[in-house]
Parts: sequence; C-alpha cells; structure tokens
Amino acid sequence: MLLSTPARWSWLPAVLLLTTASVTTSCYKLRGHYGGPKSFEAAARPVNAADVAVPKGYKVEAVAQGLTYPTAVAFDDKGTAYVLEAGYAYGEVWTAPRLLRLEADGSTKEIYVGSKNGPWNGFVYHQGNFYIAEGGELEGGRILRVSPQGQMTVLVDKLPSYGDHHTDTPAIGPDGYLYFGQGGATNSGVVGPDNAEFGWLPRHPDFHDIPCRDIVLSGENFISDNPLTEAKDDKATTGPYLPFGMASTKGQVIKGQVPCTGAIMRVPLQGGPVELVAWGLRNPYGLAFAPDGRLFTTDNGYDTRGSRPGYGAGDVLWEIKPGTWYGWPDYSAGQPMNTSDYETPKRDPKFILAQHPQTPPKPAAIFGVHSSSNGFDFSRSAAFGHVGEAFVAQFGDMAPNVGRVYGPVGYKIVRTNVQTGAIEDFVVNKGRTNGPSSEIGRAGLERPVAARFSPDGRSLYVVDFGQMPMTEQGPSPRKKTGVIWKITKE
Repeated sequence: MLLSTPARWSWLPAVLLLTTASVTTSCYKLRGHYGGPKSFEAAARPVNAADVAVPKGYKVEAVAQGLTYPTAVAFDDKGTAYVLEAGYAYGEVWTAPRLLRLEADGSTKEIYVGSKNGPWNGFVYHQGNFYIAEGGELEGGRILRVSPQGQMTVLVDKLPSYGDHHTDTPAIGPDGYLYFGQGGATNSGVVGPDNAEFGWLPRHPDFHDIPCRDIVLSGENFISDNPLTEAKDDKATTGPYLPFGMASTKGQVIKGQVPCTGAIMRVPLQGGPVELVAWGLRNPYGLAFAPDGRLFTTDNGYDTRGSRPGYGAGDVLWEIKPGTWYGWPDYSAGQPMNTSDYETPKRDPKFILAQHPQTPPKPAAIFGVHSSSNGFDFSRSAAFGHVGEAFVAQFGDMAPNVGRVYGPVGYKIVRTNVQTGAIEDFVVNKGRTNGPSSEIGRAGLERPVAARFSPDGRSLYVVDFGQMPMTEQGPSPRKKTGVIWKITKE
C-alpha cells in the first residue's frame, strides 16, 4: 500500500520527503486498543538496554528505574541530575508531584513534594534554583521556584491550564527571562464532549480557550451531545473560544488577554507581569534555545476527535519569533485546515476565525501524525556529535482515542536538522516493528517524553514516562514503570 505525499508538504526538503515516505509505505491494519483492563497499579517492567538500538559508536544504559510518571530531567551547577515526577497523568490518575535528586547508584532522594495540582511538565535549573512548570489541572497553572533545600516560591500563578493541555516546559533565555509554553484548552478551539472524557469539563464547565489578542469569529457553531446532563438526546450548540453550550455569532469579537492559551510567554526571574512572546500554537510542549540563541518549540498537532476534528495533522517543530501568530486553530503546520488534506468523514474543519492575524510561517520540521513529539534539547558538543541538531522525544500515539493510525507512531528519539527539516531515528527499540516495548515483546523504551543533554554535552538523558497502554476505558498509565536512560558516545 503506497500512501502519496500530501500536497501541503510539497515545499519540504527532499530529504525529509524521503524520510516520510519510508515510514508510510508499509501496510498495517488500523490500530485499535492494545491494553487490557484500565489500571494504574504498579507493574513489573523488564528493562534491558540490549533491546534499545543506538547508532554505531554510541551506548545506552538505564540509570534509574521504578519512577512514577517522570517527565523531565535537569542538572545543577555541579552536574548532578534531578528528575520530575508529574503527579498527574491522562486517565485521571493523581499522585504526588515530586522533585527528586538522582544518586550515583540509581536511587533517588526527595527534594520537594508538590500539592495535588499536576502535572509537572518540565523544569530548568538556573543560578541556584529550579523553575518548575506546574500544569495545574485542578487549580490553574503555575511556575514554581524551588531551592535545592526544598524551599518553594510561586513565581507565576493563575495560568489558564485546566484543559486538555497544560503549562509546559520552561527555558531560560539569553535575555535572562524565563520562557514557558501554555497549551490550548481544547483540540481545535471548541469545547465538546471529548473534553468531558478528559475529565475537566464537569470540573470547569465555563472554561474555554482564551485568545492572546482580539479575534473576530466567523460564526461557525458546533452541535454535539451534552455530557453535562443525563438526558440521552440533549444537544448543545457551542462556538469557538466560548464556554460549552454557548453559540457564537458572525463578526463576534472575543477580547484577547494575557495570560492566554496556546501561547509562549515569558516572565522575569524575579517575578512580575507575564508577557506574550508568540501565539496561535496548539500545545507548545517542548521549549529550548539553540546554540545560536534562537528559540524553538515542539507543537502537538490536531487530533481526530471532538466537535471539530482534523485528520492527518503532524506534530511540528517551530522556530519562535516574537509577535508571530502560528496558525492555530485554523492552520496546521502553516497550511489551512479548511482543505481536503484535513477532511474527516464528519465534516471539513472550516475556518472559525473571520480574520487571521497573519499568514503563519512554515515549520522547521514536521513529525509523524500522533507521534506526540515533546521535550527536546540541542547538541552543543562535538564530543557527542550532531552539534546544532535537536534531539526530540516522541511519547508515541494514543490511538485510537486521538484518531486512527496504521501502526504505532513515535516511541523513540529522533534527531532533527533545523536548517533542512530532515528527521532521522536516533534511539529506537530493536525489532521488526515499532512500538512500546511492552507491546512488541521487548524490554526497551516505552514512552520517551523528554531529552536533555548533560552540562558537559557528552551524554543525552532520556526520560521514559513508563507503560501507558490504551484500553477501551482510556489511557492506563502504570505507576513505578518510569525509566531514565543515558546515551553516550563511546
């Protein structure tokens, strides 16, 4: 079965088209649920570095195991590694979010324990303190400053982070500001029954996406089942950027504000007002500055779900330029959504904005559809190689909840040339098929969620979230199955 290259990718470099073709020409049946009954209980996870493939001249080892929902790794000024445990995972499971120090023998020491307001999605160490992005599923997003002795100060609070996506990975800029991402509340700008399945709509029935600047609506509305009532035939009509059940009108103006959703913002390290950097992003999860000082983010593409689904939208890597609008919720990877490229059997995803702030730019790279390309870092050392390239952790698909795929997508580390858009596998599971190790009968990677180089640049640390099969009841993240992997050049 040969899948043709979509027309919207015609501008991409030839080397990336070849890479794309190589992963789309095999025949697979549509992938369904691959887990048993939904469970959050700890699982016995076998771990064997011999089941992980890395390029010739590199070696991989597991340096920590038994973690619960780890999401990030960072290093202090002595080179000591620290790990975050999220405290929340899709599937509506809550644990204590924790900052842990990684000891030389693979054990961990607890530095700080947060409240029930995860997920903690990422952190960075700078001049004696850790800065943590607290997702805020229950109480709103925050940026926390935590000392190595466990003293905590709230740097930013009341971020609009109750929805599908949260306050995301921070990074310290060359200007001394702390930059962070804020994900969108919804899949594509419209609150619907899928947000009840995520768990947040019954908790926050008035929550919705918030634009960063004034927008004008086209008048498109969406009729759906009403999950907030027990009546089987009850329907609701909802407009974009409005609470569930509230219709929009043509020409309606929605006032922008900051903080907002679907954006990258910044704040002074000493605290102060949050400032907008860029907007029009769906879920800017990973954030990192390249060696030349340019800012990049990974952005998760649309899912095929909800009242306004989109089909075939890949994750992207953007170069972030201040003041730019990147196209969400009417564009994907710089291309308009109201075309047959993104059509679903339900309907075309018509424009919901009557006017667009600008024509969005083209991404630096496009990753696989539903690959969940998340935390990443740039190589800065010739001792490791590939200086200036981005190493991106791909969490892997959550099919069929987010849409159908022909085979497992993601579950690996890819390196990306931000100049050409070329993407190549770097760390993958061994075997004839791709996928999480528990599904393919191996003991390697499960769900890589972040990648970070050590301060000397010689080692790449990979944060493996752990086992999370998709069941008929939804995501089933298993506790104490997270792993930290270390890749070095021999």
